[in-house]
Amino acid sequence: MGLTREDYENYTLILREELVPAMGCTEPIAVAYAAAKAGQVLQDEPVHLNVRCSGNIIKNVKGVTVPNSGNQKGIEVAATLGLIGGDADKVLEVIAGVTDEQRACAGKKVSEGFCEVELEEGVPNLYIKATVEGKDHSASVLIENTHTNITRIERDGEVIYAAEKKEDSSELLKKTGDRRKMSLRGLLEYCDTVDLSEVRDTLERQIECNSAISQEGLDNPWGARVGKTLLENWGSDVKSRACARAAAGSDARMSGCPLPVVINSGSGNQGITVTLPVITYAAEWQISHDKMLRALLVSNMVSIYIKHYIGALSAFCGAVSAATGAGAAITYMFGGDYDTIGRTITNTLGNVGGIVCDGAKPSCAAKIASSVHAALLAHYMSIGDKEFKGGEGFIENDVEKTIKNMSYIGKIGMKETDIEILNVMIDKVDVESCL
Repeated sequence: MGLTREDYENYTLILREELVPAMGCTEPIAVAYAAAKAGQVLQDEPVHLNVRCSGNIIKNVKGVTVPNSGNQKGIEVAATLGLIGGDADKVLEVIAGVTDEQRACAGKKVSEGFCEVELEEGVPNLYIKATVEGKDHSASVLIENTHTNITRIERDGEVIYAAEKKEDSSELLKKTGDRRKMSLRGLLEYCDTVDLSEVRDTLERQIECNSAISQEGLDNPWGARVGKTLLENWGSDVKSRACARAAAGSDARMSGCPLPVVINSGSGNQGITVTLPVITYAAEWQISHDKMLRALLVSNMVSIYIKHYIGALSAFCGAVSAATGAGAAITYMFGGDYDTIGRTITNTLGNVGGIVCDGAKPSCAAKIASSVHAALLAHYMSIGDKEFKGGEGFIENDVEKTIKNMSYIGKIGMKETDIEILNVMIDKVDVESCL
């Protein structure tokens, strides 16, 4: 199709915006970041902390261990730890440097009711407002839509920063890239032809960080040990290793491992999932390092492309879009063209597109394993010229339309599902009386 220089720059901007290091599950870290930033603005001794969050933030923080917290969970813990021991300048690694003294202080304050958490309704799926009251001053920080997107800062009721509200503003898109210009054919051409010197550092960091946390998950008893269980019971062929290594990274991450992960689509689990299956197959097939880097581009970009239609947080499990990217990348390394890669994407979405997200927690590792397994099945079907056909469910003959159908279901169709999942999680509904 012939990409322009502007197209190349746009894809590179998107990649760099998405593939950043983060410590722990992204939602509690975003809460910690908001609180740390509010404390930075306050310039006073804090006496009370209030955090108002969307349902999706509550859902994704409830069951996951906050890193450097001493195995504690919850928004109160994440926010208080961010305020007491966080460094807002480190953004998604905000609580990487917490000391024992700060951890003890934060724990004491949480037990004393220092932090109050409230559900905010009628707001974006990703919404965090941290308000700190000091002895003489107050400060609040609002994060919306993405995990580090501060849209408003106030001190003593005065607005000292307000972001441009239009998501399509030219200045914002110059910094983050325009995802509306993405297409499967375009991103595949980009991945196949971009000068690797433009993206090598970003991809090498992703390989290093995500491989390290995967190995940590295999070596030590994190979470439910899904990755280790797979290797012990499924054997150690390349398919089992691809599933196990991805799951193991989530085992560690969901249970408080402080090692950083390079994320994808705002998620460390998705970052792990787009990475480990690809480098596992590359090693097995003795793919050159540069070819593997291009395959990682495919994995990351396909995942970003699918997920950007749905949004950062929803009832759609992001492991599916990430595994779809990994499957597409494996087909790419095998020598697959646009049509073959498209079949892999269609076959994956047609299989596990309905996995629901009920928050971040240890069972995410199992959902990753299931999604990667489905993507590998999709790959082997595709290279054998087998595929699910248009007209079967939401599948279309055009892979782009299939992606958009799945995205519509994830964003619009599963909206009520998302609400009911949260209602169940916070005991807002009497389940037995409804059955």
